[in-house]
Amino acid sequence: MVAQEAKTKLVTSHHVGGRALEDAVELLTDMENRRDKSTELPVFTSDDWDAYKNALVEVYGVEEQPEYKGRGRPPNPKKVPPPDLRYAQVVKHREGDEVADIKKRVVFGDEEEVLSVLKLDGNSINTSYIERNNLTVRNGVSRLIRKTIDFSKCLNPLIMHVCLFFAWFNLVKPHDALKIEIADSRRRWKQRTPAMAANLTDHIWTLEELFMFKPPP
Repeated sequence: MVAQEAKTKLVTSHHVGGRALEDAVELLTDMENRRDKSTELPVFTSDDWDAYKNALVEVYGVEEQPEYKGRGRPPNPKKVPPPDLRYAQVVKHREGDEVADIKKRVVFGDEEEVLSVLKLDGNSINTSYIERNNLTVRNGVSRLIRKTIDFSKCLNPLIMHVCLFFAWFNLVKPHDALKIEIADSRRRWKQRTPAMAANLTDHIWTLEELFMFKPPP
């Protein structure tokens, strides 16, 4: 599972595991721990896998006491989406191996507000960025290629390989969609990595710089 910021292409979090609610909760919890709390919650988009919807409520939800109707045991508090949680889905209907229909829906939040925020960022309700990223990961991490000698048989080496890949993706690999035009007689475009677009660094890292970097304790 991968969480990616659409505008900067920055991979903010990833999780190697299964496809259960607990895995989605772990991904979103890690992303929330990294997020600047002084900023508003982003607009989340995904496919229509229910675990994402339920995990968003689990991580960001607020407890609400259901109304007691005077019969039996009073109901326990339950988590509900907070007013500032905005989430939309892309729902693909398939016929056989082909996509027959695609629908987009806002699950949490006001529909007009969600569409307006996405439009301001130059986006819409779609999953094309993350789907393209998934293709890049599959092509770049040989341990994910099934039915080959490279396929990972052990979890820890796979986790380390994926961590290294995303560090390279964020800091070392320039993204063509992120380049900006500059006034320079020698060149017209300045290449940028996702980390540069997110203002986490001011230059493209080398592999040597990446391997020599010591994370803070």
